[in-house]
Amino acid sequence: MDFNLHIGMKAEKKEAVTNDNTAVRYGSGGVAVYATPAMIGLMEGACLAAVDPHLPSGMATVGTHLNVKHLAATPVGMTVRASAELAEIAGKRLVFKVEAYDDKEKIGEGTHERYIIDLAKFMQKSAAKK
Repeated sequence: MDFNLHIGMKAEKKEAVTNDNTAVRYGSGGVAVYATPAMIGLMEGACLAAVDPHLPSGMATVGTHLNVKHLAATPVGMTVRASAELAEIAGKRLVFKVEAYDDKEKIGEGTHERYIIDLAKFMQKSAAKK
């Protein structure tokens, strides 16, 4: 099946750093700065925005692997921007280069892998676990 994707597809997502996305709120640390899980979620969102709108109806992607460094802390009140670029296509496996920046500097970088799925089959398999 042709997925109409190509190397170099890009997207960005942004969010304000608030008390709701700090390490304290996520339970991932005791400091009120932007949480690593929030940064990873924003990076994944950028990957979704880069490719999912181009997939055939009924298809989607799911995350399968992360290799990300959180390089710097971001205080409440700043904005974080995550970017994703499709770097590799291997059948249904997609590899993205991801980066995140706050208003001052790069705060994260790495790679993220996603896999193209048939959404109905995926959900059926997931529901069968109950």
